[in-house]
Amino acid sequence: MNSAQIKRLIELEREIETLRTQLGISARGETIFQAPRSMWSSEEVIVVANGYGSATLLVVEGNYPVDYHVNREETFATEDEACYAAERHSWRGFPITPQPE
Repeated sequence: MNSAQIKRLIELEREIETLRTQLGISARGETIFQAPRSMWSSEEVIVVANGYGSATLLVVEGNYPVDYHVNREETFATEDEACYAAERHSWRGFPITPQPE
């Protein structure tokens, strides 16, 4: 391996991390949302960033991220849009009714 190329690769990775921080976007492959689909469901709602500002919403069954089956997949233009949709598809999206005191 060429050590100069490795050094350049490390420098580029640092620049990418800095740019992502400045732009407020997550790293490629980073799970930015994860919640059960419902309180007793075997499905989970996951949002994975693509590293360029958009993200993919997954509804999965199984042991994410190791052994799972994708039941639904949808890509959104922004991470925020994907997380908003994930909130609506997960149990966290259900309104909580306050209990009387």
